[in-house]
Amino acid sequence: MQLLENRIISDGVVKAGDVLKVDGFLNHQIDVSLLNKLGEEFKRLYSDCTVNKILTVEASGIGIACITAQFFNCNVVFAKKSKSSNIADDVYSAPAYSFTHKNDYEMIVSKQFLGKGDKVLIIDDFLAKGSALNALIEIVSKAGAELVGCGIAVEKQYQGGGDNLRKRGIRVESLAKIKSMDEKKGIEFTD
Repeated sequence: MQLLENRIISDGVVKAGDVLKVDGFLNHQIDVSLLNKLGEEFKRLYSDCTVNKILTVEASGIGIACITAQFFNCNVVFAKKSKSSNIADDVYSAPAYSFTHKNDYEMIVSKQFLGKGDKVLIIDDFLAKGSALNALIEIVSKAGAELVGCGIAVEKQYQGGGDNLRKRGIRVESLAKIKSMDEKKGIEFTD
């Protein structure tokens, strides 16, 4: 999606440690007009699917997921990274590793919000090695729901997570695919 790629080039910052900062428009301060275009594009890409739930993970995926859900006229469920006192004990869970925060955590979703008969589209802001997406996919499977696919704003294609999911037969649609990224050379996108 050229609009997103242009925004990454103009306002994104490549940092040491393979970090792309897009917090000025995507996942800290949110450009709602841009997210609206992303949601519209996910609806176009998955128009051949029936979707009645969108699943994401706290916190950065929630904004994109909510905007996208408006186009599908469905609810958003987000996996929490820690259990709080207001979550029942009856949950689906799956382990994940955060490369951004350098820690392991358990994703959890209350069983009352996801189950058989649900047709789930996973939406997230980034896909690198795929740990978070694999955990979400595991939760969908444990719930007995049907995964229709994954919609990703930015895929670091060179890290292989998307390719590994596609090899397993999982539909992954990414709006901006980064082929390479370097502090000095900048960002190269896949055609």
